[in-house]
Amino acid sequence: MRGRQGTFDRESAAAGVSAQFDQDAASYDRLVGANPGYHDHLLLSARRLELPDRGAGTTLLDVGCGTGLSTAALAETYPAARIVAVDASAEMLARAREKTWPDSVRFVHARAEDLHSALAEQGIAGPFDGLLAAYLVRNLPDRDAGVAVLVDHLAPGAPIAVHEYSVADSTYARAVWSAVCWAVIIPLGRRVTGDASLYRYLWRSVLAFDGLARLEQRLRDAGLREVHTRPVDGWQRGIVHTVLGRR
Repeated sequence: MRGRQGTFDRESAAAGVSAQFDQDAASYDRLVGANPGYHDHLLLSARRLELPDRGAGTTLLDVGCGTGLSTAALAETYPAARIVAVDASAEMLARAREKTWPDSVRFVHARAEDLHSALAEQGIAGPFDGLLAAYLVRNLPDRDAGVAVLVDHLAPGAPIAVHEYSVADSTYARAVWSAVCWAVIIPLGRRVTGDASLYRYLWRSVLAFDGLARLEQRLRDAGLREVHTRPVDGWQRGIVHTVLGRR
């Protein structure tokens, strides 16, 4: 697999990933729908925020919402909360907006790094009472700066759930991830979209991403406390994780 991967310029690839998501937005839900556990794992990470009273009286931030799958997990888990969902891909966000949502859900087009100005332009005031970042941190061009922005939007004591791939600490997890990507994810992406670029990026970016110890420390360095990781089940156990913390 090392030869297949070749040279991977992570920062350049991450800087261009929004354009790749724009290109594949129309088929995104269909492709992730073929992944057993995808939706259940998002619900699991949403529940792990452990907000009381179905989120009554809270405003939640969903950064990297894509087509709204993580937003739906928050809305199902905390139906009494207000939710602000943000994504850098205009086309992914357009797909999200096409779906049926309660009035308590609002979408904003912005990069994570530009959250302050984007929310201010929309008249949305923080801080927020909880934050879900699903498959986001790995794709940030400057991870430390991006995580710092997320933390800055949390109210004191508010929880964050980083729902993310991490295989760097496990040879077995890396092998399973590469096998599934080359046997299923990349061929399926090519068949559905005609271009597997986004799914090759997915494979490479996961292999190049933080191990869990490094990711947890990155969150602590940004000012979070009570940082710890909880697993998911199914074939993605050891591959996808919920990393939790509190401001």
